[in-house]
Amino acid sequence: MEEGFSIKKTLEILEVHRSLYYYHQSTEMKATDASKRGRPTPGFSVNQSGKRVPDEQIEEFLMEAVEGEESVYGYRKLTNYLRVQHRLIISPKKVYRLCDKLDILLPKRRGSSPYPKRLAKQHAITEPNQLWQVDIKYGSIVESGRFFFLASAIDVFDRYIVGHYHGSTCQATDIIGMLQEALIRRQVHFPIDEEQSGIIIRTDNGPQFLSRAFGEFCHHHRIYHERIPPKSPNLNAYIESFHSIIERECYQQHLFECFDEAYYRIDEFIDFYNNRRYHGSLKYLSPKEFNHKFKEIGNQKEMVINL
Repeated sequence: MEEGFSIKKTLEILEVHRSLYYYHQSTEMKATDASKRGRPTPGFSVNQSGKRVPDEQIEEFLMEAVEGEESVYGYRKLTNYLRVQHRLIISPKKVYRLCDKLDILLPKRRGSSPYPKRLAKQHAITEPNQLWQVDIKYGSIVESGRFFFLASAIDVFDRYIVGHYHGSTCQATDIIGMLQEALIRRQVHFPIDEEQSGIIIRTDNGPQFLSRAFGEFCHHHRIYHERIPPKSPNLNAYIESFHSIIERECYQQHLFECFDEAYYRIDEFIDFYNNRRYHGSLKYLSPKEFNHKFKEIGNQKEMVINL
């Protein structure tokens, strides 16, 4: 029959009843479909307060852990770490799967990144486009169990959100694309001398920022990528503050019933934040107004920021 012969005539010659043939065909198809389906992964876990935490956030918790004191832990101890430190209800089997995906199971941690690990340090910031802070925040679609992600980059000098990305997933390539557009839009110039570093981008230890793709992007553009130590969000205070503001003034003010609505509200709020929202730390100017004022009066000592 695979050669094109008629099923009816073939069964007549073999003296096999058609119903018996189709019964076996149906059984084989059901078995094949069942093996393909398997048990779907939900994409989240629940904490002790009943709040859903997406797998992407759990992956960030794990990367923070293995970059710090918990670097000697196997997946079972990392499971206990997630239960104690982040109050997650999670099984060792799932933690193993996530660790395997991130390539941080103990036997696989021997390889070293070709790109240097630079810890965040204090810098004297005297003008825009010297230091950007980048971080990822997640939100949820009401009564659906679905999540969306917001990756934002803030210039610590004028507090301008120079770029943002939102989507149902957030990979290193998404953040790289967002930063490439921001660098072009802000007309950031890269040093000609290979020994010099250009703009500083500060992040946490999320898997997107530890990826080979992100390392190659920073190396190619001579970006000085530095990372905050685990459990020190205060060193990323400006982007953390922005995410607290958007949580309070946008996320909590709307019930997002679909992704498009969430993205529309986020874009709307960031436009307001950059162009019209007063900032006490900027002498009650918006980031856009502060940037223009700085360009008008030039680099003055009172505008230097130590970070």
